[in-house]
Amino acid sequence: MSQSDHQIERERCSSAPNHKWFGLSLQALVVLSRKPNACTSAELAGHLKSEATMLRRVLAKLAREQLLETREGRDGGYRLKRTPESITLADVYLALRVGEPLCSGMLDTTGIHDFGQEMRVAFMEITDEVEQRTIEVLKQVTIAQLSERICTLKRMERNN
Repeated sequence: MSQSDHQIERERCSSAPNHKWFGLSLQALVVLSRKPNACTSAELAGHLKSEATMLRRVLAKLAREQLLETREGRDGGYRLKRTPESITLADVYLALRVGEPLCSGMLDTTGIHDFGQEMRVAFMEITDEVEQRTIEVLKQVTIAQLSERICTLKRMERNN
């Protein structure tokens, strides 16, 4: 197995949220925003070219946070629980709670010596601010707006 195959396998088996979950979630919510009926995880995985088992973990987290509703049975699947106009990207980001901010890896580079600890404090202030600004930006975009951006890009591609 190649190194990239091992990486894919680790992601498939991982039950811990990771930063890829945010991208998958947004894509799944855009697809669901365009569907009048429930959509199964297999259908969503097909649209996203993703692994259905991992996608179900992501969707379960969104359902627990009241962004999705799930139905079992013949007409079962996933549907948005709120309108796409009322779900912001910040709602999704915060629902996933993927752990530390993306840039917190900077903290791993500091040592336990005095200078390293001073840098750690400065890095923590910076990463906290980056996280807050990220959430502020994400609050300004809804799933409906993200979906519309995609439609606009498709129209532009067809006209060129």
